[in-house]
Amino acid sequence: MTHRSFDIDAIRAEFPILARQVNGKPLVYLDNAASAQKPDAVIDAMGTQARTAYANVHRGLHTLANETTDAFEAARETVRKFINAGSVNEVIFTKGGTEAINLVASGIAGEIKPGDEIVLSVMEHHSNIVPWHFLRERHGAVLKWVDVDATGALDMAALKAAVGPKTRMVAMAHMSNVLGTVTDAAEIVAIAHAAGAEVLFDGCQAGVHLPVDVQAIDCDYYVLTGHKIYGPTGIGALYGKAASLARLRPYQGGGEMIEVVEKTRVTYNQAPHKFEAGTPPILEAIGFGAAINWLAQFDMAEVQAHEHALYERAIEGVRGVNGLTVHGTAAGKGAVLSFSIEGTHPHDLAQIMDRYGVAVRAGHHCAQPLMQHLGVSATARASFGIYNTAAEVDTFIEALHKARGMLI
Repeated sequence: MTHRSFDIDAIRAEFPILARQVNGKPLVYLDNAASAQKPDAVIDAMGTQARTAYANVHRGLHTLANETTDAFEAARETVRKFINAGSVNEVIFTKGGTEAINLVASGIAGEIKPGDEIVLSVMEHHSNIVPWHFLRERHGAVLKWVDVDATGALDMAALKAAVGPKTRMVAMAHMSNVLGTVTDAAEIVAIAHAAGAEVLFDGCQAGVHLPVDVQAIDCDYYVLTGHKIYGPTGIGALYGKAASLARLRPYQGGGEMIEVVEKTRVTYNQAPHKFEAGTPPILEAIGFGAAINWLAQFDMAEVQAHEHALYERAIEGVRGVNGLTVHGTAAGKGAVLSFSIEGTHPHDLAQIMDRYGVAVRAGHHCAQPLMQHLGVSATARASFGIYNTAAEVDTFIEALHKARGMLI
């Protein structure tokens, strides 16, 4: 496949929001791990569909319904190709990564018996923790936790010890939203499958930074969210192996997910429609497909190299900040820089840096078990995307030094 040349100025020109100023300064957007900005290709795809060919999808016989359905299902095929799923029937549209994980947890709930185990890591996002707590509270499941080492790498020996004959699900981040740690997905799957357990990966961070091949990984479920892949909010996708999806009970009831509804019985549709009750996020799915197609223009290795160079430049720059601790230094990690400064609250840092147009995230990042493991209440986080530049990293470092000076 021939990829588009990596021209950072041309890339930035496709993101209209990057031209704005914040507090009289050029915007430096380094909050990509929370949500990425949107290129014209996504904005235009959704607008054009709404202006020229919008109707509800599936079952309609008129032209607009057929055209919208074709665009919606083309987006499903785009997601399938993006993660190399074996069939479009293994790709379910959801309103985001959180709903996708809840769908799986709810779907297996009827099979959970008291004492069945769900294995998680301490670096999981709350969206990959709370749905499993539901199984603990309501069905007697036991949550088992796997630590990370001093660098933030997953403790694989602890994972092997945690997985056993009672394990029903191993649910892990493919890439941590706080530490940037990339887990060894294939090895995790091998450990879990050897014990007869299924595996779900939270790929909401990994999807935009790493090539994902669900067949090569051999996972049972994989979760994506659109808004972190330069797409719209309110849309995500769940990949599930055909056999796994066939076993899951429906998550919600309503239109589309049924075959027959009578007064005394109901029969359900096949996947993916079995899990897509009601009118789906049509325009958002089309925008999601447009975002993936836009990103697919580039060589992912080149994008990774660009983002990693920005991260390395940032790491070098923060070394001169007194009292600063970097959280997450595992080999092969993604371009996420989480840090804390002794005697300085991350919220104060973020607010002061905003005065200089620099947007960073501060808080527990929906990862409170990880914060407890790190011994902090919160961190500041700069996360890098395809459109960020070396000059922006330098502005970030300058703003950080100024903020630190004001808070001493």
